[in-house]
Amino acid sequence: MDSAWNRVLSVHRWILENGDKRTDPWPLVYSPVPVTLIFLSYLCMIWVGSRLMRNRKPFEIKIVLIVYNFAMVGLSAYMFYEFLVTSWLSNYSLLCQPVDYSTNPLPLRMARVCWWFFFSKIIELLDTLFFLLRKKNSQLTFLHVYHHGTMIFNWWAGVKYVAGGQSFFIGLVNTFVHIIMYTYYGLSAFGPHMQKHLWWKKYLTMLQLVGCSRTFWLLLLSKRYTLKKKQK
Repeated sequence: MDSAWNRVLSVHRWILENGDKRTDPWPLVYSPVPVTLIFLSYLCMIWVGSRLMRNRKPFEIKIVLIVYNFAMVGLSAYMFYEFLVTSWLSNYSLLCQPVDYSTNPLPLRMARVCWWFFFSKIIELLDTLFFLLRKKNSQLTFLHVYHHGTMIFNWWAGVKYVAGGQSFFIGLVNTFVHIIMYTYYGLSAFGPHMQKHLWWKKYLTMLQLVGCSRTFWLLLLSKRYTLKKKQK
């Protein structure tokens, strides 16, 4: 038991000591403990919330949803702009871009928007809370919980160790899709009378699918490019 605990402490020490020194002082980055507690709280929220809402009527949170969704549009637009402009000014490659760990203005700017992207994944856990409060249980799927839960760990690790580099493209695509997605959610929150203006919903689904596949294929090409370069 002592040996196992010592290994855990050793891994935890390695995690703390081998991060990006630029981002370590930033909120929620230095240690994996805070983000782990957030994830466990998220799972508890789902478990407790689903039981509390079982015999209750759905809450009417129209105003909250409108404010939340359009706030997310604003945040997504800001991050998209930062990913796009910083990568453009830094002459980033779309296929193989290493991380610049220097403290020059542009690498730090990219690291900061990566942090905001990570933090936005924590904010997006509210999506699940709103499903619970509105009793939209059909949307509370395993895939939904898995996606939201794992994204905070993925991007915590990204900010902790590789704040920038090739991962910028995932953030660029994701924030663009989220601008459209949260605009749709914000408009639909106004009520049924808005549905006739949301005929483009099917194109949003297509955009989400294309965005995911585009990211996958770009990362695959990047991996093959890196392997070929090493072989040479």
